[in-house]
Amino acid sequence: MGQGTLASMTLAHHPRSPATEGHEPMYPTPSPVPQQGSLFPYLDGYPSRPYRVPVYRVTLVRESRLPHAQPQLRSSRDAAVLFRQYLGEVDREHFLVAMLDQKHKVIGINTVSMGSLTASVVHPREVMKPAILSNAAALLCCHNHPSGAPQPSQEDRALTKRLVDAGQLLGIHVIDHIILGDGTDSCSG
Repeated sequence: MGQGTLASMTLAHHPRSPATEGHEPMYPTPSPVPQQGSLFPYLDGYPSRPYRVPVYRVTLVRESRLPHAQPQLRSSRDAAVLFRQYLGEVDREHFLVAMLDQKHKVIGINTVSMGSLTASVVHPREVMKPAILSNAAALLCCHNHPSGAPQPSQEDRALTKRLVDAGQLLGIHVIDHIILGDGTDSCSG
């Protein structure tokens, strides 16, 4: 080979037609090996099936029955007696709801949350879930204070407001939030 620049040497090895002059590919030519069509190769050599969306049926399951003198609750004191009977002697804070029909007949009781000695984590979504599933028209909320003092804290008052607001949005009347202390003490908020 004679003398010349690198460009002339390269052009000597790759003859081009005048029609493609100046239209060199910017990227290298793909390899003759076929490209993978998916990030996840077929494990069994067959195409994967389409995603199947799970379909659920949500039901309310009765665990037991609690004997009570009257099916209808007429006051917060009646509700406190029912909740105290359900709870018995517990050493941690529990948050409960009683689901009621239009005439305030008790549909059922649900334990929403069991907490520590001084607190129980409660979210309106979890409080309203059993009410929606049982087609309740109204709710009575209750939690106990293992310390024995039934006076509501600032957090108790804020939670009650959130529950009332959530109930209004869903058309479920939150009648009361009862706090059980030791003995026969209870506070209605």
